[in-house]
Amino acid sequence: MTNYLNTNFDLNSDQLVEFIDELPFWSAPFGIRLLDHIRYKKNISILDIGFGAGFPITELAMRFGESCKIYGIDPWGAGTRRVKKKLALYGIGNTELIRREAENIPLPDNSIDLITSNNGINNVSNQEKVLCECSRLMKKGGQFVQTMNLGKSMIEFYEIMENVLKLHRMNKEVDKLHQHIRSKRKPLDEFLALIRKNNFSVVEIENNCFEYKFTDGTTMLNHYFIRLAFLDPWKEIVPEEKQAKIFQEIEDLMNEKALANGCFRLSIPFVVIDCIRN
Repeated sequence: MTNYLNTNFDLNSDQLVEFIDELPFWSAPFGIRLLDHIRYKKNISILDIGFGAGFPITELAMRFGESCKIYGIDPWGAGTRRVKKKLALYGIGNTELIRREAENIPLPDNSIDLITSNNGINNVSNQEKVLCECSRLMKKGGQFVQTMNLGKSMIEFYEIMENVLKLHRMNKEVDKLHQHIRSKRKPLDEFLALIRKNNFSVVEIENNCFEYKFTDGTTMLNHYFIRLAFLDPWKEIVPEEKQAKIFQEIEDLMNEKALANGCFRLSIPFVVIDCIRN
């Protein structure tokens, strides 16, 4: 088996360069720690929940090799199409993609040895139902490893936003802000209770944190990923006719903080949760 000796890569290929820098900065810190916690074995079945644009599912497929079968589930059509292109380019044949919600996974009971999710399960509509599905699918003694960012993520921004809303006596909007944070990042104790309720034992919880740093608040709010992933939900907290004024005040306070501290920092605390099926 020396297919790896065929290294006819065209470094000027647009298709190659489209994927070689595939890993988003947001996904990487979580995913690196997730990959380190996995117990690597041959001849097992693996499910990755929320594979997004291809990380870590393509990395899992290459690290586990052809003796293993990797399934991925995600409802995102554009992401699924992109991952299929990556699998073809990388020559990966041990992976099957399922485009649907993780609350209903079309795989047999007791068929999976390892489940992974890189900051994915905290974004599903019904966490308890997804965890119930994981319990149904997982063989006894199987490993379940996931990452999730915590409630204090981006606290530096949220504190400023809350202060501006309170200054304008927008108490209803303050409540909406708190609800938004909770809906995206359930308290860890509550999430662990759901895990245990669904027949998993927690082996290890590893706490981590990384930072985004920006020259100021203006730069942060104009960052492509911030606008893509976060700005619309933040805007929904504030009535449309007040958005320009409120966000200008938020931006000004962020800029003042950056001037005082040398830059504007967003901290992203997260955990790796390593479990086994009882």
